[in-house]
Amino acid sequence: MLTVPIRQLGEPERAAVERILDADPYAGAQIAERVAAHGLNWWRSDGRIYGYDPGRRVESIIWSGAHLVPVGATAPAVAAFADLLGAEPRICSSIIGRAEAVLDLWDRLGPHWGAARDVRPNQPLLVTDRAPMVPADPEVRLVRPSEVDQLFPAAVAMYTEEVGVSPLQDDGGRGYRRRVAELVKGKRTYARFAGDQVIFKAELAIITQRTTQVQGVWVHPEWRGRGLGTGAMAAVVSDALRRVAPTVSLYVNDYNAAARRVYQRCGFVSAGSFATVLF
Repeated sequence: MLTVPIRQLGEPERAAVERILDADPYAGAQIAERVAAHGLNWWRSDGRIYGYDPGRRVESIIWSGAHLVPVGATAPAVAAFADLLGAEPRICSSIIGRAEAVLDLWDRLGPHWGAARDVRPNQPLLVTDRAPMVPADPEVRLVRPSEVDQLFPAAVAMYTEEVGVSPLQDDGGRGYRRRVAELVKGKRTYARFAGDQVIFKAELAIITQRTTQVQGVWVHPEWRGRGLGTGAMAAVVSDALRRVAPTVSLYVNDYNAAARRVYQRCGFVSAGSFATVLF
């Protein structure tokens, strides 16, 4: 009897999912945050988790929702995930995760889903668990809810520059603005202001018991090259370690040499490589 080793996972498999996420707390952070908040009942969240189970033990998982995120994905698991997902229309806006799994998955899914808008094959994954040795910028602080209007143009500029499309194009930016406001309300967004203008911003986009992942790091173009980023990131890392999680993680495009120098000065070390496929 032929059995397919892929199945959707629910609450009875929660321990198995958490075991896989704990084995790679940085690649699995996005999923770990959702599982902690919503559990594994797919109708309570915005995606589903599938497990690769060739025997009596789930070995790999993949999150399928707005993003496609494989975790602990072995080569046989990637092949099985691709067989399942390639038979369905694409619903995700990106594939994100450990580079080897993401690129293998995309090689298999590309013929079914068509061309990607962009493929970023090497994004160093960086982690730190100690306060930076460089001085923190005392003017970098948490953004207040009353300052979302000042923050929003900077957030739009960052997103457009990083992703390559504007977050305003689908619904005029209403959904993106809600996300920006939620992060501010949750005390996850940092900025430095010059008057009413945001000249630096960063956010703790993901928080788990093991790590917090920094995303959306941005310096206003007129302030670049002045050394602002190092002190600003030192402030973010110091506060996040003190207040939020035992480690701070992030991933960066390999060609962004300036940002990589900032992260190195702030004490980040390599934890592997991510890849991202954007649609």
